[in-house]
Amino acid sequence: MRLLALLGVALLTQGLVACQTTVKPATEQQASDSDAKVQTFMLDNGMKILVHENHRAPVVVSQVWYKVGSSYEYDGITGVSHALEHMMFKGTKNLKPGEFSEIIAANGGSENAFTGKDYTAYFQRIASDRLELCLKWEADRMRNLVMDEAEFKKEIEVIKEERRMRTDDEPTSLTYERFNAVAFLNSSYHQPIIGWMEDLDTMTMENLRDWYETWYAPNNATLVVSGDVKAADVYQLAKKYFGPLKPSVIPEVKPRREVKQQGERRITIKAPAKVPYLLMGYKVPVLKTAAEPWEAYALEVLAGVLDGGDSTRLSSELVRNREIASSAGAGYDLYNRQDSLFLFDGTPTKKSSMAKLEQALINEVKRIQQTPPDEAELERVKALVMASAVYEQDSSFYQAMQLGILETIGLGWEHKAEYLKNIEAITAEQVQAVAQKYLVPDQLTVAVLDPQPITGRRVAKSTGGSRHGH
Repeated sequence: MRLLALLGVALLTQGLVACQTTVKPATEQQASDSDAKVQTFMLDNGMKILVHENHRAPVVVSQVWYKVGSSYEYDGITGVSHALEHMMFKGTKNLKPGEFSEIIAANGGSENAFTGKDYTAYFQRIASDRLELCLKWEADRMRNLVMDEAEFKKEIEVIKEERRMRTDDEPTSLTYERFNAVAFLNSSYHQPIIGWMEDLDTMTMENLRDWYETWYAPNNATLVVSGDVKAADVYQLAKKYFGPLKPSVIPEVKPRREVKQQGERRITIKAPAKVPYLLMGYKVPVLKTAAEPWEAYALEVLAGVLDGGDSTRLSSELVRNREIASSAGAGYDLYNRQDSLFLFDGTPTKKSSMAKLEQALINEVKRIQQTPPDEAELERVKALVMASAVYEQDSSFYQAMQLGILETIGLGWEHKAEYLKNIEAITAEQVQAVAQKYLVPDQLTVAVLDPQPITGRRVAKSTGGSRHGH
């Protein structure tokens, strides 16, 4: 259950929410069958191709994933990955600015892009007989991007305004940004995806050009295609358009592992807002970094026990029964490149307080540390976690997203097929064990939003429990 997943993924798009897509029910057998249909190819220049055949409708999703995001950046150029994402729509040697989007729209498709901590991805949804258009023009902008100074100056102002609207003037997002900067000291997860405003103010077109030439190469990219296609045909199209592109020497990425936290950290953010907001996070491993892989899956189940639906603990106890919180959530994402956070958030009711809410959340942690969930509760939560995963399998977009994320963060797409069986294998004692090991005071960071009067242009949209961050 990744109810706070947007805090980790932090999709930043050209004005659209990139991963909103309709998810229809599927059966577990359908999900298993779909995993078996993934076929892989490798071009001579090092570009990987993943194809998932799904012939239920004559549509296809095409995604190009680059192994670069905000966690690859360094001080002074934060936000460069996201800024480059914007510039990728501003024309090539063969296309004028915006023409890529016009071509896709004229053929009945839609397209967009998103930047995350560990990746940048570009995607199209289109009729399957128009896939060639997507691959042709994605290959074109992989190596032929034209960066015009005038376009850059306009676009960087757009990005700065995006930052003002989505972070500076959005109190829960601002709280998350400052919380994240305190929670991580030396990990590259410390910096915001959209970048610090000072870095945006001083960013140059040369910064973007260097970033593009360094990371945007076939041997640093994965093409994922999911839908009504034949894998062999996709391979031939990819070979035709991406095959001639020359590979680059990709820099070695240093680990930048987070130093051990040696005590609770706490920050208060005073900002114009309508209601207070609490955000708490414990340092935890992810699937790629866990000493034992089961720990990541146990943390995933733990998130489900706490906040897997209306009948789970935070909603039933804190919101409905005791009325301590008007909203309360927990979340964990096991698919990251570096150690991450197990998150809690919430807003107190008018008759409660931030101190009562914080203590109530901590008490829910202690409750699991002292007594593991009973079998009936565990099985119910597992069913919810697994059902959510299974439902996603009926969407070509989510299928492609999962494959792309796993491949790009270095786990390998094959881990997708292991998710359900590993969740099913988790025991109540393992859920208790990860809570005891990782959800401890010395690993905790707390951020409190202290609402200030709303004046001037800062008309905040704050609502308790908002799930977003940049």
